[in-house]
Amino acid sequence: MPVLLAAPLFALAACVSLSTSWLLVSRLERVGERLGLSEALLGMVAALAADAPEITSAITALANGQQRVGAGVVIGSNVFNLAALLGLGALVAGRINLHRRVVVLGGTVALWIAAVCLLTILGAFPPAEGLALTAVVLLGYLVLLGSDRRGLRRLSGRHRVGYWLRAAVVEEERELDAAIRPVPASAGDVGVAVLSLIVVVAASVTMERSASDLGARFAIPQIVIGGLVLAAVTSLPNAVAAVYLAMRGRGAAVLSTTLNSNSLNVAVGLLLPGVIIGLGSPSGQTTLVAAWYAGLTLVTLGFAYRHRGLDRLAGAVIVAAYAGFVAWLLAGAG
Repeated sequence: MPVLLAAPLFALAACVSLSTSWLLVSRLERVGERLGLSEALLGMVAALAADAPEITSAITALANGQQRVGAGVVIGSNVFNLAALLGLGALVAGRINLHRRVVVLGGTVALWIAAVCLLTILGAFPPAEGLALTAVVLLGYLVLLGSDRRGLRRLSGRHRVGYWLRAAVVEEERELDAAIRPVPASAGDVGVAVLSLIVVVAASVTMERSASDLGARFAIPQIVIGGLVLAAVTSLPNAVAAVYLAMRGRGAAVLSTTLNSNSLNVAVGLLLPGVIIGLGSPSGQTTLVAAWYAGLTLVTLGFAYRHRGLDRLAGAVIVAAYAGFVAWLLAGAG
Protein backbone atom coordinates (compact mmCIF):
# COMPACT_ATOMS: atom_id res chain seq x y z
CA MET A 1 0.00 0.00 0.00
CA PRO A 2 1.49 3.40 -0.99
CA VAL A 3 2.50 5.69 1.89
CA LEU A 4 0.29 8.51 0.59
CA LEU A 5 -2.68 6.17 0.95
CA ALA A 6 -1.65 4.24 4.08
CA ALA A 7 -1.07 7.27 6.32
CA PRO A 8 -4.47 8.98 5.85
CA LEU A 9 -6.18 5.59 5.82
CA PHE A 10 -4.65 4.75 9.21
CA ALA A 11 -5.78 8.09 10.66
CA LEU A 12 -9.30 7.74 9.26
CA ALA A 13 -9.65 4.12 10.38
CA ALA A 14 -8.42 4.99 13.88
CA CYS A 15 -10.96 7.81 14.23
CA VAL A 16 -13.83 5.64 12.96
CA SER A 17 -12.87 2.66 15.11
CA LEU A 18 -12.45 4.63 18.33
CA SER A 19 -15.51 6.83 17.92
CA THR A 20 -17.75 3.91 16.98
CA SER A 21 -16.45 1.85 19.90
CA TRP A 22 -17.99 4.45 22.24
CA LEU A 23 -21.35 3.88 20.55
CA LEU A 24 -20.89 0.12 20.85
CA VAL A 25 -20.09 0.37 24.57
CA SER A 26 -23.14 2.50 25.36
CA ARG A 27 -25.55 0.26 23.46
CA LEU A 28 -24.18 -2.97 24.93
CA GLU A 29 -24.49 -1.47 28.43
CA ARG A 30 -28.15 -0.75 27.70
CA VAL A 31 -28.70 -4.29 26.44
CA GLY A 32 -27.05 -5.63 29.59
CA GLU A 33 -29.27 -3.45 31.75
CA ARG A 34 -32.34 -4.79 29.95
CA LEU A 35 -31.11 -8.35 30.63
CA GLY A 36 -30.74 -7.55 34.33
CA LEU A 37 -26.96 -7.90 34.57
CA SER A 38 -25.30 -6.66 37.75
CA GLU A 39 -23.26 -3.46 37.66
CA ALA A 40 -20.05 -5.48 37.85
CA LEU A 41 -21.03 -7.60 34.86
CA LEU A 42 -22.11 -4.47 33.00
CA GLY A 43 -18.62 -3.13 33.63
CA MET A 44 -17.14 -6.32 32.18
CA VAL A 45 -19.34 -6.02 29.08
CA ALA A 46 -18.32 -2.40 28.67
CA ALA A 47 -14.62 -3.33 29.01
CA LEU A 48 -14.96 -6.01 26.34
CA ALA A 49 -16.71 -3.63 23.95
CA ALA A 50 -14.14 -0.89 24.54
CA ASP A 51 -11.38 -3.45 23.85
CA ALA A 52 -12.81 -4.27 20.42
CA PRO A 53 -10.25 -2.13 18.49
CA GLU A 54 -7.15 -3.68 20.09
CA ILE A 55 -8.58 -7.20 20.07
CA THR A 56 -9.50 -6.95 16.39
CA SER A 57 -6.12 -5.41 15.50
CA ALA A 58 -4.29 -8.17 17.38
CA ILE A 59 -6.28 -10.96 15.72
CA THR A 60 -5.74 -9.39 12.29
CA ALA A 61 -1.98 -9.23 12.85
CA LEU A 62 -1.79 -12.83 14.12
CA ALA A 63 -3.84 -14.03 11.15
CA ASN A 64 -1.36 -12.34 8.81
CA GLY A 65 1.61 -14.03 10.45
CA GLN A 66 2.75 -10.89 12.32
CA GLN A 67 3.00 -12.43 15.77
CA ARG A 68 5.04 -9.58 17.23
CA VAL A 69 2.49 -7.01 16.12
CA GLY A 70 -0.39 -9.09 17.49
CA ALA A 71 1.24 -9.80 20.84
CA GLY A 72 2.51 -6.24 21.02
CA VAL A 73 -0.96 -4.73 20.56
CA VAL A 74 -2.46 -6.77 23.40
CA ILE A 75 0.39 -6.68 25.90
CA GLY A 76 1.46 -3.14 25.02
CA SER A 77 -2.15 -1.99 25.48
CA ASN A 78 -2.13 -3.53 28.95
CA VAL A 79 1.02 -1.65 29.92
CA PHE A 80 -0.47 1.54 28.50
CA ASN A 81 -3.72 0.95 30.41
CA LEU A 82 -1.90 0.72 33.73
CA ALA A 83 -0.09 3.99 33.04
CA ALA A 84 -2.87 6.00 31.39
CA LEU A 85 -5.88 4.74 33.35
CA LEU A 86 -4.42 4.35 36.85
CA GLY A 87 -1.15 6.31 36.78
CA LEU A 88 -2.41 9.34 34.87
CA GLY A 89 -5.76 9.12 36.62
CA ALA A 90 -4.04 9.43 40.00
CA LEU A 91 -1.90 12.33 38.79
CA VAL A 92 -4.88 14.28 37.45
CA ALA A 93 -7.30 13.51 40.29
CA GLY A 94 -4.71 13.80 43.07
CA ARG A 95 -5.74 10.46 44.54
CA ILE A 96 -7.74 7.38 43.65
CA ASN A 97 -9.27 5.86 46.80
CA LEU A 98 -9.68 2.10 46.79
CA HIS A 99 -11.07 -0.54 49.14
CA ARG A 100 -8.49 -3.16 50.00
CA ARG A 101 -10.95 -6.00 49.42
CA VAL A 102 -11.62 -4.71 45.90
CA VAL A 103 -7.88 -4.46 45.21
CA VAL A 104 -7.27 -8.02 46.41
CA LEU A 105 -10.25 -9.53 44.56
CA GLY A 106 -9.61 -7.89 41.19
CA GLY A 107 -5.85 -7.91 41.68
CA THR A 108 -5.66 -11.66 42.27
CA VAL A 109 -7.41 -12.31 38.96
CA ALA A 110 -5.28 -9.72 37.15
CA LEU A 111 -1.98 -11.08 38.51
CA TRP A 112 -2.93 -14.65 37.68
CA ILE A 113 -3.74 -13.74 34.07
CA ALA A 114 -0.60 -11.59 33.72
CA ALA A 115 1.52 -14.51 34.97
CA VAL A 116 -0.20 -16.95 32.58
CA CYS A 117 0.38 -14.48 29.73
CA LEU A 118 4.09 -14.24 30.53
CA LEU A 119 4.53 -18.02 30.84
CA THR A 120 2.66 -18.61 27.58
CA ILE A 121 4.80 -16.05 25.74
CA LEU A 122 7.89 -17.74 27.22
CA GLY A 123 6.69 -21.03 25.77
CA ALA A 124 6.35 -22.72 29.17
CA PHE A 125 3.05 -24.16 27.95
CA PRO A 126 1.00 -23.88 24.72
CA PRO A 127 -1.73 -21.27 24.18
CA ALA A 128 -4.46 -23.87 24.78
CA GLU A 129 -3.22 -24.52 28.31
CA GLY A 130 -2.77 -20.81 28.91
CA LEU A 131 -6.34 -20.17 27.77
CA ALA A 132 -7.65 -22.94 30.03
CA LEU A 133 -5.80 -21.55 33.05
CA THR A 134 -7.10 -18.08 32.27
CA ALA A 135 -10.66 -19.22 31.63
CA VAL A 136 -10.97 -21.09 34.93
CA VAL A 137 -10.14 -18.01 36.99
CA LEU A 138 -11.93 -15.51 34.75
CA LEU A 139 -15.14 -17.53 34.59
CA GLY A 140 -15.11 -18.03 38.34
CA TYR A 141 -14.71 -14.27 38.76
CA LEU A 142 -17.62 -13.65 36.37
CA VAL A 143 -19.85 -16.09 38.26
CA LEU A 144 -19.03 -14.34 41.52
CA LEU A 145 -19.77 -10.91 40.04
CA GLY A 146 -23.01 -12.17 38.55
CA SER A 147 -24.32 -13.65 41.81
CA ASP A 148 -27.49 -12.03 43.12
CA ARG A 149 -27.75 -10.63 46.65
CA ARG A 150 -29.44 -13.78 47.96
CA GLY A 151 -26.66 -15.97 46.61
CA LEU A 152 -24.02 -13.70 48.13
CA ARG A 153 -25.77 -13.83 51.50
CA ARG A 154 -25.82 -17.63 51.39
CA LEU A 155 -22.13 -17.63 50.49
CA SER A 156 -21.21 -15.27 53.31
CA GLY A 157 -23.08 -17.37 55.86
CA ARG A 158 -20.98 -20.47 55.26
CA HIS A 159 -17.48 -19.38 56.16
CA ARG A 160 -15.25 -16.35 56.63
CA VAL A 161 -13.93 -16.49 53.07
CA GLY A 162 -17.50 -16.29 51.78
CA TYR A 163 -18.18 -13.27 53.97
CA TRP A 164 -15.02 -11.60 52.67
CA LEU A 165 -15.94 -12.27 49.03
CA ARG A 166 -19.45 -10.92 49.55
CA ALA A 167 -18.07 -7.74 51.12
CA ALA A 168 -15.61 -7.25 48.23
CA VAL A 169 -18.30 -7.67 45.58
CA VAL A 170 -20.70 -5.33 47.40
CA GLU A 171 -18.02 -2.63 47.71
CA GLU A 172 -17.26 -2.86 44.00
CA GLU A 173 -20.96 -2.87 43.09
CA ARG A 174 -21.54 0.38 45.00
CA GLU A 175 -18.82 2.15 43.04
CA LEU A 176 -19.92 0.78 39.67
CA ASP A 177 -23.59 1.53 40.32
CA ALA A 178 -22.79 5.23 40.53
CA ALA A 179 -20.38 5.10 37.60
CA ILE A 180 -22.47 3.19 35.02
CA ARG A 181 -26.28 3.28 35.46
CA PRO A 182 -27.29 2.89 31.79
CA VAL A 183 -30.88 3.20 30.64
CA PRO A 184 -32.54 -0.06 29.53
CA ALA A 185 -32.18 -0.92 25.83
CA SER A 186 -34.87 -0.08 23.32
CA ALA A 187 -35.67 -2.23 20.28
CA GLY A 188 -33.26 -0.28 18.10
CA ASP A 189 -30.29 -0.53 20.48
CA VAL A 190 -29.53 -4.15 19.54
CA GLY A 191 -29.38 -3.26 15.87
CA VAL A 192 -27.16 -0.26 16.58
CA ALA A 193 -24.84 -2.47 18.65
CA VAL A 194 -24.53 -5.05 15.86
CA LEU A 195 -23.89 -2.37 13.23
CA SER A 196 -21.37 -0.63 15.48
CA LEU A 197 -19.50 -3.90 16.04
CA ILE A 198 -19.25 -4.48 12.28
CA VAL A 199 -17.91 -0.95 11.74
CA VAL A 200 -15.40 -1.26 14.61
CA VAL A 201 -14.08 -4.58 13.31
CA ALA A 202 -13.75 -3.33 9.72
CA ALA A 203 -12.07 -0.07 10.78
CA SER A 204 -9.70 -1.86 13.17
CA VAL A 205 -8.64 -4.34 10.47
CA THR A 206 -7.94 -1.42 8.15
CA MET A 207 -6.03 0.40 10.88
CA GLU A 208 -3.81 -2.61 11.58
CA ARG A 209 -3.07 -3.30 7.93
CA SER A 210 -2.22 0.33 7.11
CA ALA A 211 -0.03 0.63 10.24
CA SER A 212 1.82 -2.58 9.32
CA ASP A 213 2.35 -1.33 5.77
CA LEU A 214 3.74 1.95 7.05
CA GLY A 215 6.01 0.07 9.45
CA ALA A 216 7.32 -2.14 6.65
CA ARG A 217 7.85 0.88 4.38
CA PHE A 218 9.93 2.76 6.97
CA ALA A 219 11.59 -0.34 8.48
CA ILE A 220 9.91 0.11 11.87
CA PRO A 221 10.06 -3.13 13.90
CA GLN A 222 6.81 -5.01 14.38
CA ILE A 223 7.05 -4.83 18.16
CA VAL A 224 7.09 -1.01 17.98
CA ILE A 225 4.10 -0.89 15.63
CA GLY A 226 2.13 -3.21 17.87
CA GLY A 227 3.45 -2.47 21.35
CA LEU A 228 3.55 1.32 21.06
CA VAL A 229 1.62 2.74 18.11
CA LEU A 230 -1.42 0.47 17.87
CA ALA A 231 -1.43 -0.27 21.60
CA ALA A 232 -1.67 3.40 22.57
CA VAL A 233 -4.09 4.46 19.84
CA THR A 234 -6.57 1.64 20.48
CA SER A 235 -6.52 2.26 24.25
CA LEU A 236 -7.24 6.00 24.18
CA PRO A 237 -11.04 5.73 24.81
CA ASN A 238 -10.44 3.69 27.98
CA ALA A 239 -7.88 6.24 29.17
CA VAL A 240 -10.24 9.19 28.73
CA ALA A 241 -13.08 7.39 30.50
CA ALA A 242 -10.85 6.32 33.40
CA VAL A 243 -9.44 9.81 34.00
CA TYR A 244 -13.01 11.13 34.02
CA LEU A 245 -14.07 8.53 36.59
CA ALA A 246 -10.97 9.21 38.71
CA MET A 247 -11.78 12.92 38.84
CA ARG A 248 -15.29 12.01 40.06
CA GLY A 249 -13.82 9.89 42.85
CA ARG A 250 -14.93 6.54 41.41
CA GLY A 251 -11.79 4.65 42.39
CA ALA A 252 -13.11 1.10 42.20
CA ALA A 253 -14.64 1.81 38.79
CA VAL A 254 -11.25 2.95 37.47
CA LEU A 255 -9.50 -0.11 38.89
CA SER A 256 -12.19 -2.44 37.54
CA THR A 257 -12.03 -0.88 34.07
CA THR A 258 -8.25 -1.24 33.95
CA LEU A 259 -7.91 -4.78 35.29
CA ASN A 260 -10.92 -6.18 33.42
CA SER A 261 -9.77 -4.61 30.17
CA ASN A 262 -6.31 -6.14 30.58
CA SER A 263 -7.65 -9.57 31.47
CA LEU A 264 -10.03 -9.64 28.50
CA ASN A 265 -7.28 -8.45 26.18
CA VAL A 266 -5.13 -11.42 27.12
CA ALA A 267 -7.94 -14.00 27.02
CA VAL A 268 -9.80 -12.87 23.89
CA GLY A 269 -7.14 -10.93 21.98
CA LEU A 270 -4.10 -13.16 22.53
CA LEU A 271 -4.71 -16.64 23.93
CA LEU A 272 -7.94 -17.49 22.10
CA PRO A 273 -6.63 -16.59 18.62
CA GLY A 274 -3.29 -18.11 19.66
CA VAL A 275 -5.01 -21.49 20.06
CA ILE A 276 -6.42 -21.26 16.53
CA ILE A 277 -3.69 -19.37 14.67
CA GLY A 278 -0.63 -19.84 16.85
CA LEU A 279 1.66 -17.34 18.57
CA GLY A 280 4.88 -18.26 16.80
CA SER A 281 8.15 -19.05 18.52
CA PRO A 282 9.12 -17.10 21.67
CA SER A 283 11.12 -13.90 21.08
CA GLY A 284 13.15 -11.76 23.45
CA GLN A 285 11.15 -8.61 22.63
CA THR A 286 7.68 -10.04 23.26
CA THR A 287 8.93 -11.80 26.38
CA LEU A 288 10.26 -8.57 27.85
CA VAL A 289 7.03 -6.72 26.99
CA ALA A 290 5.05 -9.45 28.78
CA ALA A 291 7.43 -9.28 31.75
CA TRP A 292 6.99 -5.51 31.91
CA TYR A 293 3.22 -5.95 31.91
CA ALA A 294 3.31 -8.49 34.74
CA GLY A 295 5.82 -6.48 36.76
CA LEU A 296 3.97 -3.18 36.43
CA THR A 297 0.71 -4.91 37.38
CA LEU A 298 2.34 -6.18 40.56
CA VAL A 299 3.85 -2.77 41.41
CA THR A 300 0.57 -0.93 40.78
CA LEU A 301 -1.46 -3.31 42.92
CA GLY A 302 1.19 -3.16 45.65
CA PHE A 303 0.82 0.63 45.82
CA ALA A 304 -2.98 0.36 45.74
CA TYR A 305 -3.17 -2.17 48.57
CA ARG A 306 -0.58 -0.60 50.87
CA HIS A 307 -1.96 2.94 50.63
CA ARG A 308 -5.64 2.04 50.10
CA GLY A 309 -5.47 3.75 46.75
CA LEU A 310 -3.08 5.58 44.45
CA ASP A 311 -1.77 9.08 45.20
CA ARG A 312 0.17 11.41 42.92
CA LEU A 313 3.51 9.88 43.89
CA ALA A 314 2.32 6.40 42.97
CA GLY A 315 0.81 7.77 39.75
CA ALA A 316 4.11 9.43 38.88
CA VAL A 317 6.01 6.17 39.46
CA ILE A 318 3.59 4.24 37.21
CA VAL A 319 3.75 6.83 34.42
CA ALA A 320 7.56 6.98 34.71
CA ALA A 321 7.67 3.19 34.42
CA TYR A 322 5.71 3.43 31.18
CA ALA A 323 8.10 6.09 29.90
CA GLY A 324 10.93 3.69 30.68
CA PHE A 325 9.07 0.97 28.80
CA VAL A 326 8.75 3.20 25.74
CA ALA A 327 12.42 4.21 25.89
CA TRP A 328 13.53 0.60 26.25
CA LEU A 329 11.34 -0.55 23.34
CA LEU A 330 12.61 2.21 21.05
CA ALA A 331 16.23 1.64 22.07
CA GLY A 332 15.92 -2.10 21.53
CA ALA A 333 14.26 -1.54 18.16
CA GLY A 334 17.06 0.73 17.09
